[in-house]
Order: sequence, then structure tokens, then C-alpha cells
Amino acid sequence: MARRTLPITAAAFATTAALLLSACGGGDDKSPDDIKGADTGSSSPSASASASPGVERPKITIPSSFQLTFENWSSGDPVEQAVLDDAKEEVRAGYAAIIASDPDSEAVAFYDTEGVVGQTRQWIKSYTDKHLTVIGKLPAFAPEVSVAKTGRGASLSYCTDESAAQTRNLKTGKVEGNPAGTNPYVSYTVSLAKNAQGVWQNASVHSERGGCSK
Repeated sequence: MARRTLPITAAAFATTAALLLSACGGGDDKSPDDIKGADTGSSSPSASASASPGVERPKITIPSSFQLTFENWSSGDPVEQAVLDDAKEEVRAGYAAIIASDPDSEAVAFYDTEGVVGQTRQWIKSYTDKHLTVIGKLPAFAPEVSVAKTGRGASLSYCTDESAAQTRNLKTGKVEGNPAGTNPYVSYTVSLAKNAQGVWQNASVHSERGGCSK
């Protein structure tokens, strides 16, 4: 499920856009079994709206069949919190698009830079082209944020646990998880850029299976 990495279903997508992080370049392990980051299935605009008050954020809805949760995604620093909030919504937008079979999701485009949105759509299509949706549980945890002195760029790392994440074929109903022996933990390294509206957009993403543990 990783992004990306969902039960080896959607792979880690990445772009070589170098912002702050010494992110591992653009590793593209695309496999429709990867599940990327997550939050509780719910709808609501990003909490980071307070950081950029005049921006109308897209409403993102995730059904209870996919429990995307974010553990300890909070910071006492308002700028870091804004980064965490927008990064969380980008993750939610991607999975919501898979569930809705909508690779051209406007929410995804809202939270990704032009250089990344195409890769995110390819990741989404790695599910939708095979009539797959995502179900189960996917916690995202251990986030670490660093904001550039300029205030225009940031880096974020976090982990996901795909142990209880699965895919379901919408045509056959077949449910699958990662193959036996697959390390369920995936680490993510994200670079973000603050756009003119004050929204923190994903500028690059790199994932590594087995890169962290709980």
C-alpha cells in the first residue's frame, strides 16, 4: 500500500524535486500495494485553514471502511502545525481519490505542486485501473517537521504501519493484504513548498519499506 506503498499495491512515488530535505531523490517503487500516510475517515477541510484564513480548502471524505489515522501529528509551533495539517490532507486526498475512483481529484491537485500531481495521479490509477479500493486500518505516526528559515519550504518524515491495511477488488470482492513476509512499516520523506495562497503543497515524496518500526 505504500505510496507510496499499500499492501504492495500502490508504490512509493517520489519526485526528484529537491527542496530542503536530503530526501532520497525520486525513488519510484510503484506497486499498487502501497498505502501512504493517513487519518481518521472523516470529512472536513484541513485544520491548517487557520494558518491561511482566506483560503477555501477542499472537503475530503473517507468512509469508515478505511481508517486512516494520524498519531501525534501536532506541534506547539503554529508554522509546523500548518505543515502537518496540509501534509495530512494531501495524504487523505490521495486515498479518498482511490476510494472514489477519481484520479483527477481536485483535492489532490490542491495539495500537490504541478511537478508532483501527475505522479500522485499515476499512483491513484495503479489502484483504480485494476478496480481496487483500500480498506482496513492505516496509522501514520512519528512525524518530524523542519521548516526552512525562509518560511517557504519544509521537510517532513513519518512512518506508516500497513499490518491491517488491505485492498478490495470492486468487481470480484477479493480482499488482499501485503504478501507474507513483507515488512509492514514504511517510512516517508516529504518536501513541501508554501504556495502564494499559503498552502503547504507536496513538492516531493520518497518512501522506503522497512525504513522504520513502531
